[in-house]
Amino acid sequence: MRLSYNLNLEQTQRLIMTPELKQAIEILQYNSIELNNFIQQELVNNPVLEPYQQKVEIDNGLNKEDKNQNDIIDMKKLFSEYDPFKYRTYIRNYEEKEEASFENYLSTETTLYDHLLFQLQFAILKEKEKAIGKYIIENINDNGYLQISKEEICEELNAREDQVEDIIKIIQTFEPTGVGGRDLRECLLIQLRQNNVKDGLIYKIISEHLDDLGNNKINNIAKKLSIPIEKVQEIRDFIRTLEPKPGRIFSSSRNVRYVTPDITVEKVNGEYIVIVKDTTAPRLSINHYYRKLLLNNDMEDKASSYINKKLNSALKLIKCIQQRRNTIYKVVNAIVNYQIDFFEKGIVYLKPLTLREIADEIGVHESTVSRAINGKYLQCPRGIYELKYFFQSGVSSALGEGISSESIKSIIKDLIQNENPKKPLSDQSISNRLNKMGVKISRRTVAKYRDELSILSSSRRRRY
Repeated sequence: MRLSYNLNLEQTQRLIMTPELKQAIEILQYNSIELNNFIQQELVNNPVLEPYQQKVEIDNGLNKEDKNQNDIIDMKKLFSEYDPFKYRTYIRNYEEKEEASFENYLSTETTLYDHLLFQLQFAILKEKEKAIGKYIIENINDNGYLQISKEEICEELNAREDQVEDIIKIIQTFEPTGVGGRDLRECLLIQLRQNNVKDGLIYKIISEHLDDLGNNKINNIAKKLSIPIEKVQEIRDFIRTLEPKPGRIFSSSRNVRYVTPDITVEKVNGEYIVIVKDTTAPRLSINHYYRKLLLNNDMEDKASSYINKKLNSALKLIKCIQQRRNTIYKVVNAIVNYQIDFFEKGIVYLKPLTLREIADEIGVHESTVSRAINGKYLQCPRGIYELKYFFQSGVSSALGEGISSESIKSIIKDLIQNENPKKPLSDQSISNRLNKMGVKISRRTVAKYRDELSILSSSRRRRY
């Protein structure tokens, strides 16, 4: 066998991941917060960019920029032959007045720890006992439960068990009622004592039959205590009025998370209009100062090369952001057209939808659609929804059309809300009713959707 070197030509097609393509992919999948953080970082790194809003003025009927300006590498030649900014003026106001904003003011919030510590200073205790009380309060979580055992407190502070237990009992008399309990059972018993409840049967059920009560095994409790079922159910209804998490009334409003929608869908003259908000992708512009420097023939080569590089980077970034905006618009517009029955009639009319169907509709890859809907929200007359909400799996119906899982959940929820509480619907009964409606669904699927809705089983929903 003879070995030799040969030179062969072969023509192939490959997708090369260029830096520009990589940047476009990353920007597309950013949500509004991530994109704004990225833009702020680019504004720091690239002096050519500026975030000011631009005002367009029409001159001789022309107000369009050259679409191919991002592809031109020789920026000096570009600005000498054609000025794409001559129809634009940038308004800078260096004498901006500071306006008062309520966002600059913070309200003081009392935490559970502060509230308990405030009450501790009025307790008749010695300094060492107050130190033990402070340590106990520090180990009470946000729900109001003591997370450390009595033995651990004694070992940590070198105190007697009876002394620690007495201080725990004192803290359990503080507001909010039920605070300082070591489990749910103790928390409920504290509330009964604080509310001066005299019925010993309630204490007995909480102390010995709380698990059966939670599982709605009222028959078992009635047999063990030899009392009527109606009495057990009455006690169960009363126990439900108690607070299982006494500390949550001090939950901070700063923990509340707000969603800023990226897209708005409005109904105008019977037609739904898709609007991509500018706040999710602030418009950028090129600084005039650096453009004038580039047109200066006396500028050094190194400075000219540096500005050229930054200008190229800035224009590519602007192009990627605009491409992101266009892609999101196309995806949302296709979703609205496909789910038009949802926007008109409600959740029950939500159809099953896949990424491939939208990708084929707008002529892109599925991964592009996936990145476009990642972490983005839509505001419409029916509320605020994550874009992923509109991509639902489903089951077939008697008419041959698919029904989304959210539609089925809505139907199941309505059936359970209107059921007879003394004879609640089982999963099989719900499945049979849905089959009569033309929705082909099994009992196991009904149980799955019911669990996702956090609805108890029929045995635990039953009332006597």
